[in-house]
Amino acid sequence: GFIGQALASQLRLQGFHVLAASRQAQNAINYGAMRSTADWLPHLQNVQIVINAVGSLRDQPGTGGADLETLHHQAPQALFDACAQAGVRRVLQLSALGVEGNDTDYARTKRAADAHLLQLTAQGLLDGLVVRPSIVIGARGASTQLFLNLARLPVLVLPAVMRERLIQPVIASELAEAMVRLLLSPTTGVVELGGPVQLTMAAMIASLRQQAGHAAPVAITLPRVATLASARLGDAFAASPWCSASLELASHDNSCDPAPLAHWLGRIPTAPGQMLKAIHSKNT
Repeated sequence: GFIGQALASQLRLQGFHVLAASRQAQNAINYGAMRSTADWLPHLQNVQIVINAVGSLRDQPGTGGADLETLHHQAPQALFDACAQAGVRRVLQLSALGVEGNDTDYARTKRAADAHLLQLTAQGLLDGLVVRPSIVIGARGASTQLFLNLARLPVLVLPAVMRERLIQPVIASELAEAMVRLLLSPTTGVVELGGPVQLTMAAMIASLRQQAGHAAPVAITLPRVATLASARLGDAFAASPWCSASLELASHDNSCDPAPLAHWLGRIPTAPGQMLKAIHSKNT
């Protein structure tokens, strides 16, 4: 994923040799088939740090049987157990803000893997770190592309939740930089990372439009019935970032204390009003 690519770039800048274990990488792994400790152990030889950055908003049955229960829970759990067995103590799990108190399959499965890593850490078997960022902005991100496409429209017809609930967007490259510094510290447990400004999705879209030199959009609230229908329509298209799961996730605030990101980044993160340039940067 695009966050994993940003992480790999930052790690290489720090002098690490990165083994990118994805379906597209040279050391290709069918993550959906990695359900046992024995599946993972051969891949952990001479490895010092393990990062699990796998994530999907919904089931992807066309990618090797990659349902969310396997992707987010069973495979990571087996990976973490394998790390404990192989002596790879430092493990980072990329989770997300909002997984607590959320009943979507996405949140439930992410939360289960988080809990297993934290349990192994409490038992002294691993030095586990669970990072939960707010919405991550980057040129390769599906949500970012949705925001950019909507920002081109002079009239915005948006669900009420996108005009009411708060997000705290963070640039992918800055999140990766902060995560690498966290990795190199003794920090364990859950760390929430959000950008310097809380705003609604509608305000984020309007800001991107303004940064592109366009006039402020006319905003119209989509009725609830139409909102539910649009989410169900999105369910039919696997590549769509808007679906029933994203509607449920968007129905809760996705914000946190901004201080930790600034601390681990070592500077004030990019604010939403300056993000368009960062989105188009080759490093994002």
